[in-house]
Amino acid sequence: MLSQFSKEGDKKTLADLFDVEKDVYPVGRLDYDSEGLLILTNDKQLNNRLLNPMFKHKKEYYAQVDGTITDDAINKLQQGVTINIDGKLYNTKTAIARVLENPIVCERTPPIRFRKDIPTSWISLILTEGKNRQVRKMTAAVGFPTLRLIRNSIENIYLDAMKPGEIISISKVPLYKKLFNE
Repeated sequence: MLSQFSKEGDKKTLADLFDVEKDVYPVGRLDYDSEGLLILTNDKQLNNRLLNPMFKHKKEYYAQVDGTITDDAINKLQQGVTINIDGKLYNTKTAIARVLENPIVCERTPPIRFRKDIPTSWISLILTEGKNRQVRKMTAAVGFPTLRLIRNSIENIYLDAMKPGEIISISKVPLYKKLFNE
């Protein structure tokens, strides 16, 4: 689904899951074919602090990639790679990348493609920037296209055992404390 409330063609949106006040918006976006943690808020200060690149907030993604990822690919992801953003070459910032052994993730509906003879790997990638389709472009740049992408955390807010479409309400003070150690 689209990580927005307004309709766009026949694609499902957040409005198909639940009703919220008109001034509530998602902080950041997930691609139509990505999953994971999304913060919804009407707090403009929070929105700015999480979206403004100068604050360099950490976001962790779990990516299931095509093939058995190599140490060389992980090292390249950590150092930053060159990707295409709006027709221009862009060097990504350094990241934290590691292989994940058997991550606990919800079943996907529909499931990703399955090919019996081609293995897949899971990696964790922690970024402090958020370019359009960045994780997918980064893994492709090192030769391991992303098959499934899940945002696992934003700063100290984690997906944990949440199920797709589940909402947890957090009031402002505890949320700011978790996000910004305030």
